[in-house]
Amino acid sequence: MLWDDYAGAWSRLHGGFDPRQANFLVRGWVRIAYAVGSWLGRHRVGPMAVTTAGLLICFLVPASVLLLDRPGVFLAAVLVLAAALADGLDGAVAVLTGRTTRLGYVYDSVADRLGELAWLAAFWLAGAPGWLVVTAGAASWLQEYARARATAAGMSEIGVVTVAERPTRVLVTIFGLLAAFAYAPLITAATAVWLALAAVAGLQLLLAIRRALR
Repeated sequence: MLWDDYAGAWSRLHGGFDPRQANFLVRGWVRIAYAVGSWLGRHRVGPMAVTTAGLLICFLVPASVLLLDRPGVFLAAVLVLAAALADGLDGAVAVLTGRTTRLGYVYDSVADRLGELAWLAAFWLAGAPGWLVVTAGAASWLQEYARARATAAGMSEIGVVTVAERPTRVLVTIFGLLAAFAYAPLITAATAVWLALAAVAGLQLLLAIRRALR
């Protein structure tokens, strides 16, 4: 599949957001996913296998913190990066191999939420207060749930690109764990940043839903 064909298919699966018109970082990442996804497709690696691999890596994140203590915090950051790469590749493989399915879409969404739950569990194991971790997770889950229900009610799939989309949560997790590796109490600050961004994102999404469905 040529790049333009892939970009068009990718756009249709992401609420009409065209990666060819995105900023340098987003466009570059989608091109990398296209190249690696093409290689995986040629070697008959299916999209669900990639999603499952990413989810298993996510489960290793809190395990590394629990079993390895402080060195495990650094390893956890590396594992989150690997999981994020896998998360970006499963959709590319699905498009490039013509294996996009509704079941795969649901599985990918569930895997994303479970993966984020594992990351937040690592925050807690690294020393963040339990109440703050739970609140941050609930805020993110509420955002995704509200978007899903609004989409079912007729809003376009994305509605609005908020300040706390999944790529942002990935970055907060990676840099939060790296900061905690350098100075343990910073994990609480990272959790607070996650919560603050989720709160702003919730307001952005609420306004977009109101405009789209009223």
